[in-house]
Amino acid sequence: MKFDKEPKSVDAQMDVLRSRGMLIPDEATARHYLLHLNYYRLTGYWLPFEECHDPHRFKPGTRFEEVLNLYVFDRELRLLLLDAIERIEVSVRTQWAYHFALHGGAHAYLNPQYADSQRKLIRQSATLASEFESSQEPFVIHLRGKYTKQPDMPPIWAACEVLSLGQLSRWYALLRPISLRSKIARTYGLDQQVLQSYLHHLTYVRNLCAHHSRVWNRELTITAPLVQSKPPVLAQTISRTDKRKIYNTCCFIQHLMNTITLDHHWHRRLFALLTKHGIATRAMGFPADWLSRPLWTAIEHGSDDRFPTQGPTP
Repeated sequence: MKFDKEPKSVDAQMDVLRSRGMLIPDEATARHYLLHLNYYRLTGYWLPFEECHDPHRFKPGTRFEEVLNLYVFDRELRLLLLDAIERIEVSVRTQWAYHFALHGGAHAYLNPQYADSQRKLIRQSATLASEFESSQEPFVIHLRGKYTKQPDMPPIWAACEVLSLGQLSRWYALLRPISLRSKIARTYGLDQQVLQSYLHHLTYVRNLCAHHSRVWNRELTITAPLVQSKPPVLAQTISRTDKRKIYNTCCFIQHLMNTITLDHHWHRRLFALLTKHGIATRAMGFPADWLSRPLWTAIEHGSDDRFPTQGPTP
């Protein structure tokens, strides 16, 4: 069909929402947010409040503030995820460089004998060389100036500091022997294949967050791996039914944060965020009994009805 929709002013956008049954008691607030948050962007957050999508009709009593609350929650959730992903990325970088260097030396990562594929090694090395050449980090400038007669590439403990999470994921996947990959993974109590899958998944989630994409009720394209038995605390906490929701990502983050950060409060911040916004957790893949599962039992919480499994969620 031919696209024939005309652009609408903010006042016209509010008229459309009212005509569909949305209550907008505070017009000034609604006008402000519609000017700064694209109407089209907000559609993903008011869809759960619709009782009919064709034609559009909101459930009785739906208020603009409820939609805005859901949007703000999703934004704060992305920031919370990014905060943990940063610490996980730095930790895995460190473990990769530490164990690899002790195993094969400062430039072992460039040695084909430690790579699963010569072709992939060449590609990864070229990408890293480009990053190293263009970086203006003081330590990179120092290395380029002082060690001009050494290998063109930096030692692995410097190289890891210019890797993106996606590049780190690919370097880990490339690494051989398996025993070396396993040594790194054991730091986190994980099988090496699970860690590889999780790094790939985490790169995807990180990109969603960094590009301001909705994560709260998203069907994730790249899922977190399902651990079968080890570590037991993680295997007993993840969901095996809603595999494409953000809940399992949160489980892995909590597990890794328990290893990486002493006396962290990431889980309590997640709990506080859900409480603050009164979010129904079903759309995020949270099982009804999630608070009684091993990774979460340390959270100090009150009644579980703060997190209704039902609610204005798809």
